[in-house]
Amino acid sequence: MKKTLTPRHFSRLTAIAASLAITLLNAASPVELLNPVGLGRPARALAQQDAEEDVNVRVYQAASPAVVSIEAGDGNGSGIIISPDGLILTNAHVVSGQTSVKVILSDGTKLPGEVVAFGEGDLDLAAVKVQGQRNLPTIAIAPAGSVAVGQRAFAIGNPFGQFQGTFTTGIVSRVDPDRGLIQTDTAINPGNSGGPLLNGRGELIGVNSAIFSPRGAAGNIGIGFAINVDRVEPFLVSVRDGTAPRTAQQTSPLLGGQRAERIALNRPIEGQLTPASGVHPADRSYFNAYTFEGKAGQQIEIDMTSSEIDPYLILLAPDGQDLAHDDDGGGDSNARLVMALPVDGTYTVLANAYRAGETGNYNLRLSLKSSQLQR
Repeated sequence: MKKTLTPRHFSRLTAIAASLAITLLNAASPVELLNPVGLGRPARALAQQDAEEDVNVRVYQAASPAVVSIEAGDGNGSGIIISPDGLILTNAHVVSGQTSVKVILSDGTKLPGEVVAFGEGDLDLAAVKVQGQRNLPTIAIAPAGSVAVGQRAFAIGNPFGQFQGTFTTGIVSRVDPDRGLIQTDTAINPGNSGGPLLNGRGELIGVNSAIFSPRGAAGNIGIGFAINVDRVEPFLVSVRDGTAPRTAQQTSPLLGGQRAERIALNRPIEGQLTPASGVHPADRSYFNAYTFEGKAGQQIEIDMTSSEIDPYLILLAPDGQDLAHDDDGGGDSNARLVMALPVDGTYTVLANAYRAGETGNYNLRLSLKSSQLQR
């Protein structure tokens, strides 16, 4: 079945470089092209570059001591120290299912942390507390309503759980007030979840939560999402006054916290995509979210069939990152995913439509492969 390419389908471009002899370059090029970088450039441009570098360095030096790494079971993420006595802000999906975690400070110090609160409903936030601290560095919180499209944005975190203290820069690409999300082209990757998105003053404007990887692509492509500070401050108030939930809510962190329905093995689901369903941020297609508990090594099969829409399946790992997706693997236009689960945890299935605006009924089924049922 031939399909029109959508924004989710990207081809990798191959860069082809042609080399020229130095003598030819010298003869055909202005002399200043051979000068060291910066020579011959207008003083005003150099001053602007220096000013931007100064901001980068200042933001990093101010904020990085208050960014931590969090080890939670088999997963990891980042966190933000909010108070000198050790209150740390992170994502719910980073610490979901855990009561205690390991917190690694920027200087390498390792401390035990207790998971003390979670965001309500669709809010992918959690709080961790380390005891016995009085003078930890902190990050100031920007005023509510202060985030604007086009402003510079900075991220610090522990991408892939291996590069603590990584600093990246970009801009705010979009603000979604309905979902409380900031979209940014600042490079964030798995492991950055729970880390800060900052403004030019080093203030917290968002909590990095997820990236969007188009179908067939992997890693950062410049579409990341952070929970807006407008939703962070009320959560911290509920943590401090003791009204925040102590257990995690079922959400889909990649797509702004769309509420997910728990599903069981071998129980057919009859679903419907409507304008009331979740909306995919990349192409505005509809989806419904489902969760299930999985074990490392389990071989699973997920089938989505429909005669009314073109089904598309997306599977999110327990840390909220895109794990697998399929369009026509089930034959005709039906979708099927067959794979071994990498870790224990709560997985999220997105029953999605291939195109924006598609609505209609579908059937969804999750099962273990028959060889595992006999064990």
